[in-house]
Amino acid sequence: MSTVKKLLHTRYRVDDLERTIRFYKDVLGLREVRRHKSPRGSELVFLQTPVSEELIEICSFPASGPVQVQPDLTHLAFEVDSLADFAQHLSKLGLAYSDGPHLKDDGSGFAFIDAPEGYEIELMQRPTQYLLASQTASRTA
Repeated sequence: MSTVKKLLHTRYRVDDLERTIRFYKDVLGLREVRRHKSPRGSELVFLQTPVSEELIEICSFPASGPVQVQPDLTHLAFEVDSLADFAQHLSKLGLAYSDGPHLKDDGSGFAFIDAPEGYEIELMQRPTQYLLASQTASRTA
């Protein structure tokens, strides 16, 4: 039996392509990998985080009507080293978490920010023991 091999990308359709791309690049630090027009006329921009292979495809297709994101329908989740540090980054940009941060006893936690068009972005902080092990491993490598 043949099965899929790996996740390549996830698409989010938006009304304001350039505003959304600026958000993902300036706020989250993603980089633009490529940009093109699809055969049916969609404007497509592919973005990537520094350490992931998977891409996020941001699509503008005005012919399909305005984007209407339902609350709690979908979100993207990204790992951050520190929710506190990320909150400071957001503050410098005039932004703030829309929910959280919610921290657990083990040092892990999560918070949300709102992206353009109403999509939620979840920021997740790993448990303290995971971060310490990861930092130690990178120093000895």
